Amino acid sequence: MPEEQHRSVTRVLWAFGDGDPEAARELLPMAYEELRSLARARLRLEAPGETLQPTALVHEAYLRLVGDEDLGWDGRGHFFAAAAQAMRQILVEQARRKMAKKRGGDCARVLVEQAEPPRIDSPSESGRPACRMVAFQIERTSP
Repeated sequence: MPEEQHRSVTRVLWAFGDGDPEAARELLPMAYEELRSLARARLRLEAPGETLQPTALVHEAYLRLVGDEDLGWDGRGHFFAAAAQAMRQILVEQARRKMAKKRGGDCARVLVEQAEPPRIDSPSESGRPACRMVAFQIERTSP
């Protein structure tokens, strides 16, 4: 980022801290590429299978940064450090949600392609369709 743009970002941050309503709208276009770069770097550190995209991470972090709370950034360095911290928190929260018990976080994950289909050895005496037998077998074997 060129030196003039560094100063522009700092000026917009100060204006935002002073309560200028236009400053938040000006800030995102000015800082967007650097925020995306931060997001890509953060996502590279995550385990494979992360579903969050850099763009979504930038937008979520930005909304947190310019929310109702006045953080009073000391300059662009402080702003980007806060953005990196917000991105980290978003990824931690997402990992916690993913590992929550109610979402099966304590069970081993199996890809659909690797799962063996349940076997139906004989047709049901009661004449239930095969799909109901499969559902019964799944229900019986699942915790």
